[in-house]
Amino acid sequence: MNLRKNIINAMESISPFIRKTYFNYSLPFSQSLNNDIWFKLENLQYTGSFKVRGAFNKLLNMSIGEKNKGVLSASTGNHGAALAYASKALNLSCTIYVPTNASPTKLNNMKLLGAKIIFHGDDCVEAEKKARDISLLEKKVYISPYNDLNVVSGQGTIGCEIVSQIDTPLDVLIISVGGGGLISGIASYIKSMWPNIYVIGCSPKNSAVMLHSIKAGNILDLESEPTISDGTAGGVEDNSITFSLCQELIDESVFVTEIEIKNAMIEYMEKEHQLVEGSAGTAIAALKQKKEFLKGKRVGVVVCGGNISMDTLRGIV
Repeated sequence: MNLRKNIINAMESISPFIRKTYFNYSLPFSQSLNNDIWFKLENLQYTGSFKVRGAFNKLLNMSIGEKNKGVLSASTGNHGAALAYASKALNLSCTIYVPTNASPTKLNNMKLLGAKIIFHGDDCVEAEKKARDISLLEKKVYISPYNDLNVVSGQGTIGCEIVSQIDTPLDVLIISVGGGGLISGIASYIKSMWPNIYVIGCSPKNSAVMLHSIKAGNILDLESEPTISDGTAGGVEDNSITFSLCQELIDESVFVTEIEIKNAMIEYMEKEHQLVEGSAGTAIAALKQKKEFLKGKRVGVVVCGGNISMDTLRGIV
């Protein structure tokens, strides 16, 4: 699997549809942590997260027949919004299955972007199973948020941008991990260009299925506890292509607490004057936790999204 070539092709394909987000040097964080820190601002991407990259690359690689039938997925957040946005831009029909307890705010966002919303089940697992069953019945493409080569390649375009936005290679790159699509794509490209870079994957202690699975050597079926990092929460599909990629590409796993995530989000909002969601706060919390190891190093942190509800924001501040 020549993932680097796929990512380069993805960069060419999706460039007209996405933002090339800033790779900002942070003076306040660099001074306080005694190193050089850059933040990759995917919170400023269309739909407020990196997910739109993978969504566009998947849709653009579908056949005309597949496009004409429309696409299906299951999501309560960023993946659904990104898929709805990309489908609308490419004039495709899009149906998202959601559990009955999904956030009204997030559902309204998907509806606004043109997706058809269908309620099913009490959790994301039930909604996903229904969406997959219907995709087989209606012969429509089901789009996974991470377990898809085109989706992973789309997320990897962030790595292309980072390399083009800085003159000297980074020493360390910190990326939040859920299903592993983001870190698999970025690290695949970055390590092909900067072989010596050290990649840290981080997850909340309350839900770190991929990182625990890497340690165990096989994909685990673990229960997740509630976490503010809802964008990284949940399990990993059996035989997911991201598992072997994460095994190969992640140099160190870091687990952060809910308090660490919340404090990191507050500090980032105070110092950088931007909203971030919990999954982005996870990467910033890992940066803080590893401050001794990172002293004197050139560090990149992927701020993967900024979609935070007002209720969650009030609870944090």
